[in-house]
Amino acid sequence: MILGDTMIYDRLILYKDDRYKEFQSKLIPNINKDTIIGVRTPDIKRIAKDVFGTKDVNNFLRDVPHKYYEENLLHMLLLSMIKDFDLCIQELNFFLPYVNCWPISDQFSPKVFHKNHDKLIDIVKNWIQSEHIYTARYGIRILMNEYLGDDFKMEYLDLIANKKGDDYYLKMMQAWYFATALAKKYEETIPYFENHLLDPIVFKKAIQKALESYRVSEFHKEYLKSLRG
Repeated sequence: MILGDTMIYDRLILYKDDRYKEFQSKLIPNINKDTIIGVRTPDIKRIAKDVFGTKDVNNFLRDVPHKYYEENLLHMLLLSMIKDFDLCIQELNFFLPYVNCWPISDQFSPKVFHKNHDKLIDIVKNWIQSEHIYTARYGIRILMNEYLGDDFKMEYLDLIANKKGDDYYLKMMQAWYFATALAKKYEETIPYFENHLLDPIVFKKAIQKALESYRVSEFHKEYLKSLRG
């Protein structure tokens, strides 16, 4: 795909770092090492800012599936910059089925989400219910980012606790969600641990993450240790 006079790949290859490629490949063992160029995230963000809004960027957004991990990350970063809520959702729904690893699904919320919680929540629920692992993981990530504050509801804890799936990366996101919920909504969340309402792996990993968190008090950490046994 040509973007102006320069291919996206050519832009990415300018920042190629073979040592970083080796590092990245160990963090993402479920994708082919040959699909990783070795470009650091700040450099991909720089490219995203350079190309966003250019006349040909839509060609790149439609050129899926991408071959390289960094192209997928660039794609997600470009979507996070869209200011129109409906367009952002449209583009995410188009792209999420092509996401194939956790770093792509774990990007921060698009800014446009912050002021559209009422419109967003049903979409997030649909993502979480998806059978595609990384769409579901992205939905849990967004629920964690956006709905553990003033817009929190108890039903969201049930939604994540009841999400079924054996995939490691899905369970790790469920654990991350509950560890964060312990930090932000402890009283509402602790019964899920006291009553063993979580998948055993999610239960154990969530406690581990909470014990590593500076946002969970030492008193609460000691209690969590007692529950873990």
